[in-house]
Amino acid sequence: MTKNTGAQGRSKQHKQNPSVLDNFKPLLVDVAVPLGSYYLFKDGLGMSTFAALAWSSVVPAVRTGWGLVKERRTHALAGLILVVNVVSLLLSFVSGDPRLMLAKDSGVSSTVALGILVSVGLGKPMMTAAMKPFLIKGDAAKEAAWQRLASGAAAGSAAFRRKENAFSLVWGMALFAECVARVVGAYTVPVDTMVWLGTVVMIVAVGIAVVVGGGLAVEPMEKMLAAEVEAGAGQGERLAVAVAA
Repeated sequence: MTKNTGAQGRSKQHKQNPSVLDNFKPLLVDVAVPLGSYYLFKDGLGMSTFAALAWSSVVPAVRTGWGLVKERRTHALAGLILVVNVVSLLLSFVSGDPRLMLAKDSGVSSTVALGILVSVGLGKPMMTAAMKPFLIKGDAAKEAAWQRLASGAAAGSAAFRRKENAFSLVWGMALFAECVARVVGAYTVPVDTMVWLGTVVMIVAVGIAVVVGGGLAVEPMEKMLAAEVEAGAGQGERLAVAVAA
């Protein structure tokens, strides 16, 4: 009886104090596994692009379906990766002149961009899952502070949520601009130039998103978390004193 109670206590404590691995789990399961399996199937096992995309979609498809049916919630990153894979499968049937082939590469970027922008409109910014682990770093106090800020229970919740939305908005706009630039370039820039320029455009877009998103949202949110951690610690000390008295 005592052992069982102890196990339950440890399980509850684990949920309240997530590890670094717990925080990075969405990125590992929803992004790293599908991408890694795609390259394994394609380059390691010699499958066709179509087959590799199809098989690498299994995990995000299962995650998305399980979340909707059993957990009554959506796994945003898994859903996005699944949609991207489906779009990529459809685009694999597209053929034509070299410029059309260059333009179709922007289809994936536009899918990701629109998915992120829609998530902001729905009040569930998708890029939070990618940003949160780097801010929390497996720290239980920061995790608790994040939950208070995100749930509206803290004084700075409104500002925190605005920054959270802003981060996803920056990434969505940057990727959408990259998509537009690649489509325009595909039909205005020499094909030989656009072959390598498309990659440069993508790298620049990601770089801009990292810099702007970091300055506009990540740094302020980090400061808000630190302030909320201190506020939570102070409240805990006051409660302890009150109980002792």
